[in-house]
Amino acid sequence: MTTRTYPVSTMTCQHCVDAITGEVAPLDGVESLSIDLDTKLVTVVGGDDAAIRAAIDEAGFDIDD
Repeated sequence: MTTRTYPVSTMTCQHCVDAITGEVAPLDGVESLSIDLDTKLVTVVGGDDAAIRAAIDEAGFDIDD
């Protein structure tokens, strides 16, 4: 299972966590999801990279590449 970490510097609060979780968690193949507001990192186990990126975008956030 692949683990991917996405830096999202614009996350600031629980609402941000809830928005991203609501979009990413239901994706096919996502086994687990953790979001750390202190480090501004979204860590996802499983799932498709392109779908995860699109879901984070759909939640209203940009990934800091």
